[in-house]
Amino acid sequence: MTKTRFLTLVMALALLLAIPTAAFAQRVPPHVFVGSVTLDGATAADGAAVTAWIDGDQVASTTASGGSYSLIVDQGDASFAGATVSFKVSGANASESATWVQGGGDELNLVASTSNVGPAGSGEQGADGAKGDRGSTGPAGPAGPAGSDGAAGPAGAAGPAGASGSDGSAGPAGPAGAAGADGGGGALGVVALIVAIVALVAAGAAIMTGRRG
Repeated sequence: MTKTRFLTLVMALALLLAIPTAAFAQRVPPHVFVGSVTLDGATAADGAAVTAWIDGDQVASTTASGGSYSLIVDQGDASFAGATVSFKVSGANASESATWVQGGGDELNLVASTSNVGPAGSGEQGADGAKGDRGSTGPAGPAGPAGSDGAAGPAGAAGPAGASGSDGSAGPAGPAGAAGADGGGGALGVVALIVAIVALVAAGAAIMTGRRG
């Protein structure tokens, strides 16, 4: 065997030995969980948070959609092999749990209740917290819009007739009437007046004549 062939064989063996090393350097396959989600006896609403926990640490999260979930639990640089995985739905503990397996896949229907809010993975309900102080009253909200006008009510019944009022005071005198037309007696009065004047003139003349004689 020549020196060149020997070097070629050594390089080939080195490449073969490097292949498994590169494969082992890849990330460990995750464990996938899928199933339905129930919260307080009803299908979880779309967008409800579904989280996975190991030893009190959250290791994965997703949201419910159509009453179902799909959750990938990847161990990353940690080592989850054989660890117990517990779950929460909108912060409430689910009754179900599972063991993490490399490359595993489980259909796990989660059933959670808001009355079970103990630490994830404990399997026990946490103690009720102390009642907090009552918060201060918030500011009054803005006035609402004015309501529409109501319909007109029916007309009321007519009231009784009022008592008669007292007599009013006498009104002022009316203006004098127009003078009446002259009658026949008016002409006789004029004649009598002329006769009287003539008589007075005659009497005066007689008196003057007698004084001169």
